[in-house]
Amino acid sequence: MIDIKALRENPDVGRASQRSRGAGEHLVDEILAADERQRALLTTFENLRAEQKELSRSVGKAAPEERQAVLARAKAMAQQVKDAEAEAAEAREHLDSLLAAMPNLVIDGVPTGGEDDFVVLRHEGTPRDFTAEGVTVRDHLEIGEGLGAIDMTRGAKVSGSRFSYLVGLGARLELALLNAAMDTAVAAGFAPVITPTLVKPEIMAGTGFLGAHADEIYRLPADDLYLVGTSEVALAGYHAGEILDLAGGPLRYAGWSSCYRREAGAAGRDNRGIVRVHQFNKVEMFSYVPIEDAAAEHERLLAWQEEMLAKAELPYRVIDTAAGDLGSSAARKFDCEAWVPSQGVYREMTSTSNCTTFQARRLNIRERTPSGTTRPVATLNGTLATTRWIAAILENHQQADGSVRVPQGLRGYLGGLEELRA
Repeated sequence: MIDIKALRENPDVGRASQRSRGAGEHLVDEILAADERQRALLTTFENLRAEQKELSRSVGKAAPEERQAVLARAKAMAQQVKDAEAEAAEAREHLDSLLAAMPNLVIDGVPTGGEDDFVVLRHEGTPRDFTAEGVTVRDHLEIGEGLGAIDMTRGAKVSGSRFSYLVGLGARLELALLNAAMDTAVAAGFAPVITPTLVKPEIMAGTGFLGAHADEIYRLPADDLYLVGTSEVALAGYHAGEILDLAGGPLRYAGWSSCYRREAGAAGRDNRGIVRVHQFNKVEMFSYVPIEDAAAEHERLLAWQEEMLAKAELPYRVIDTAAGDLGSSAARKFDCEAWVPSQGVYREMTSTSNCTTFQARRLNIRERTPSGTTRPVATLNGTLATTRWIAAILENHQQADGSVRVPQGLRGYLGGLEELRA
């Protein structure tokens, strides 16, 4: 949730953010109008309540012949107060609904536009020239099936489309990736966490996932719980309603969880293999920091992601995501996109978002300042490894005979294996 006071003082910032996202500026004006009305009605209610209290005190002082008239006025005043309170509460609910619809304010410098308007910040590594090597490029599914590592057919038989079994070397490779990611996180000072994958509506809403993309989330109506699409949700909810001590530095958690996404509207895109599936595993970094340190922490998260990509020896590029392609909670997002040889394109492997105080305001997470006051913290998140990486590893390290070279950084997690062979 955005800071209504800041929006009230400088609405042009909100309007500019909405323009950058390609969203309607009218929402800012609707919020300001609702805020003004709610504050006016609250003042009316408080004034009436003060009059009611004064009138109530006068009942005992009234002369006997005046007491009935005073009581009648007190009764009428009580109804006025009740009505004014209800009207103010209704205005508050309307304001809150508008604020819930307002995405985070985009940070200065974020590219304007939609999905295709990102800015490439840099390239790292050089894609292999398979033609020069005399290697016929195969996609990750063909490679995985040849190794007996990926079984989409039985995944579909048991669970439907976009589900898979990772078997043998496939399962070992995923565990190697996730363990390498967790070791990287621990070395950077993150506390490892196995998170719940079912969360309450208020936690899902608090992280900003029940907005435009709510149809991609699995919900269990009988229990009124949601399946998470990332452990970011559970990690954000971990300190909901708490006051944190950040005097000693950021609070950092690395969440290991299964994740679930309906992928609504994704028909026809990445239908083949494990790039876009309904269930996958992931290690996610999550940080709570003072707002002044958020930008620097964002750069640190990106650096740790790049450390993992280096261990997997994947050529990749870093992009600054355009405002219109940001989630509602993100004020800025960097993606690392690995080269996928079979497609001849870069595809997202990691993303890291600076959510400033947006999630913390919704979840009432604050820090105590040196002066003793409290204020919202900033929250940030970033993927450190996920099932999708297997596709990029198999394709980038494939060999002519159908085997796959194991990147040096993962060999220790695979019992020293240098190659994956059927």
